[in-house]
Amino acid sequence: MAECNHDCANCGESCESRKEPQSLRVATNQYSDIRKVIGIVSGKGGVGKSLVTSMLAVEARRKGFNTAILDADITGPSIPKAFGITERAGCNENMLFPVETKTGIKVMSINLLLDDPSQPVIWRGPILAGTVKQFWTDVAWDSVDYMFVDMPPGTGDVPLTVFQSLPVDGIIIVTSPQELVSMIVAKAANMAKKMDIPILGLVENFSYFECPNCHEKFKIYGESHIDEVAREFKIEKIAKIPVDTRLSAACDSGTIEDTETDYLGGMLF
Repeated sequence: MAECNHDCANCGESCESRKEPQSLRVATNQYSDIRKVIGIVSGKGGVGKSLVTSMLAVEARRKGFNTAILDADITGPSIPKAFGITERAGCNENMLFPVETKTGIKVMSINLLLDDPSQPVIWRGPILAGTVKQFWTDVAWDSVDYMFVDMPPGTGDVPLTVFQSLPVDGIIIVTSPQELVSMIVAKAANMAKKMDIPILGLVENFSYFECPNCHEKFKIYGESHIDEVAREFKIEKIAKIPVDTRLSAACDSGTIEDTETDYLGGMLF
């Protein structure tokens, strides 16, 4: 037998020291029954990932599903503001309890635990990742049909923790019409591929602006590349969200649940 190099993944020997890959999944708690977990990701910031998360959750709730949002963007949480949530999350000696929006969407975000939500969270990666895992293990979610996980941009500690620790059924990638979009989407898509997680859809935000008078569409952020990117990565479902002042106003005023659009129609349901 050759000398052991401890690279069990590429070794065919059946020695006593062989170590099989260990699952990093963490179990939820006895107070939670979560059936589907959908991650909302982006290769870069500022493309409207939290907006898409909010819109999907609202659509799921309107269709009668028990819906939840786990806000995993610990350093840049924006979900509570989009839904107009100002109260703090409850807790007892064992569990945290999510805050429900006015239509019954359960939400957990770091901003629901801070005395002053305007104060920055200045934590290193492992603490951020640990907090996200606690949102999964220590929150009494009750019965949830769809949980949407709003992840921070990029491929760092928190997205890696979500992919490894949570039973993610698939992801939706959010992007914008820029020349670098193919490379940016590739980073998120290749990370999902390495983690063996399906890509459910691709959403292009800021896709165009439609004149309210003549209804002509203007590509003010450049030509769309979403169709060619979808073909490259064999993503079947795509959606295009225009520059819509109603959406930005709704997020700023906390009334995203009152805004009805069909931009994401058919993406999941």
